[in-house]
Amino acid sequence: QVRMVESGGELVQAGGSLRLSCAASGTTFGRYAMGWFRQSPGKEREFVAAISRTGDNIYYADSVKGRFTISRDNAKNTVYLQMNSLEPEDTAVYFCAARWGVSSSYYLRDTEYTYWGQGTQVTVSS
Repeated sequence: QVRMVESGGELVQAGGSLRLSCAASGTTFGRYAMGWFRQSPGKEREFVAAISRTGDNIYYADSVKGRFTISRDNAKNTVYLQMNSLEPEDTAVYFCAARWGVSSSYYLRDTEYTYWGQGTQVTVSS
């Protein structure tokens, strides 16, 4: 069983930055590929970014490419999402997700992930 807790979400003005963290426990973190997803009211959950278990492969949604950076520290059992140049459209609950990783693979669909955190709210004001 993998338990994950997100933190770092808050209210920020457009153009600002936030760093989300997702701390995992109960497993060998380095064996899991990780992803970030987000969900706004009335919308489906959408993919944001993914990182392979070793951190050598990364993929971003087009909507955040160049503004967001996903990273991981396997020694700290934590994955991060650095968000810069935030826009009101980035307002959502952000979730981290984990699944058993194979080699350098990353995963883009929420159905491919096994474990989820409870989410952290990010609100970007205009």
